[in-house]
Amino acid sequence: MTDTSTILTEILGVLTSLAYLYFSVKQKIWLWPLGILSSAFYIVIFYGSCLYADMGLQVYYLVISVYGWYYWLFAAARKDNKRLAVSRIKKRQLPWMILSAILLYIILVFALKYVPEWLEIAASDILFWDAFTTAVSIIATWMLARKILEHWLLWIVVDSVSLFLYIYKGLYYTAFLFFVYTIIAIYGYIEWKKSKSIPATEQ
Repeated sequence: MTDTSTILTEILGVLTSLAYLYFSVKQKIWLWPLGILSSAFYIVIFYGSCLYADMGLQVYYLVISVYGWYYWLFAAARKDNKRLAVSRIKKRQLPWMILSAILLYIILVFALKYVPEWLEIAASDILFWDAFTTAVSIIATWMLARKILEHWLLWIVVDSVSLFLYIYKGLYYTAFLFFVYTIIAIYGYIEWKKSKSIPATEQ
């Protein structure tokens, strides 16, 4: 892409991402189609910036957005509720989430180190951080699809780290987006925690 088209694509990615974030905080199902649009823009952006783990993450977002859209629609319908209830993370979920994040990180580091060489494309120069934010984001997005409150805490970490990565890569519009993401993730956690539907504890 030319520089102009790259900037335009990034701006569109930022705008759709901000709309996605707004509907996410408000627990509105429109977050999922907007997430699909945002991911499509960022697949192009991250490929051009050699952020291959982030690019792959956007493909995952496309898939999980379809799942989340379905789950938010039909899980609530099965319970005769208008809105799927917010839940807390269960203690039995923690070990497999942590293990999954570690395994994802190891796989991503390996892939980012060797796959670009095999494909004869430019390698990522921040592969360890790229792998970290991607691994944690995969877990956090699954938690969002299941409407688990604590996904916001993971986003606070991921978004604040990503902010500096995108400044380093010269993606300043996206860096600004992730600054906003970090602030809104804190706000989102507070708002979801106040939800009347959320149970006090989960085992």
